[in-house]
Amino acid sequence: MRTKPIGGTYLLVGVILAAFVAVLVAVVRTAPVHIVQGTALIQPVVALVVLTAIAGLLMVVYRNVAVIRGTATGRYFRTFTADQPAEWVERPARTYMNLLELPVLFYVVCLLMLATGRFDSVQVSLAWVFVITRTVHAFIYIGFNHLPLRFTAFLTGVITLAVIWTRFAEQNLNWHLW
Repeated sequence: MRTKPIGGTYLLVGVILAAFVAVLVAVVRTAPVHIVQGTALIQPVVALVVLTAIAGLLMVVYRNVAVIRGTATGRYFRTFTADQPAEWVERPARTYMNLLELPVLFYVVCLLMLATGRFDSVQVSLAWVFVITRTVHAFIYIGFNHLPLRFTAFLTGVITLAVIWTRFAEQNLNWHLW
């Protein structure tokens, strides 16, 4: 059995992450427009909720198709211990769960920004970047599940969320990290 060199994979991940960080720095260094309507921040929140709903719907569809085709049993879905179906059947369920984990911190910071009214166009742009990273992660996971790309999409989302929280802390606690 021939395996791919892991160094090339990590090089590709590194290049993608470096390019992403460069884009993120450009977004953060953009001069913010301080007058931003609350609806501008609500839009990426709603988009992420819609993505979560789509993943939930795909979970239901994939599981039912698997039962209808006979590649999964109702017994598995009762206990999740026996008769495990093919891996592709559970990808939407895992994606759905992923969309209920990390994005909680996104929802919290967006609610805090809306409650305080302390956000700008850069924060809104970063919110959209986060939603895009979660969408790419979901597409990769459900579609073809290539681990290095999936990890890269996940990590870009984590980095973006960290930047959103850092900027929120700066704007509300008078910190100056940038």
